[in-house]
Amino acid sequence: MELKSYQEDRFYIIALAGDLDAGSSISLDNALEEAIKMKKKQILIDCQGLNYISSPGIGVLTSRLEDCESTDTTIVLYAMSEKIYNVFTILGLDQVLPIKKSKEDAKLFSNDI
Repeated sequence: MELKSYQEDRFYIIALAGDLDAGSSISLDNALEEAIKMKKKQILIDCQGLNYISSPGIGVLTSRLEDCESTDTTIVLYAMSEKIYNVFTILGLDQVLPIKKSKEDAKLFSNDI
């Protein structure tokens, strides 16, 4: 998996490409931990290039929710393929993690919180 992190306006964006599995989930966990430590309040995760997500990948996202709540940080996922989105809806994670169709929608959602 390829992971890129960058600042865009007041949003911290983590772009994922490839397969988010047990081996690569450590990179995402480290990126999220770093963003939270740097007090980034609005983290957007770009899933456009994400081809596959395993349970450890999902575990990284859900395990950081408590950290986000305690630091008043928002995580929004966006540009997810239908295949990946179906995994999230089957598991009910679309009720826990905001998922938006585009970066613009994710930014608007973050602004409304």
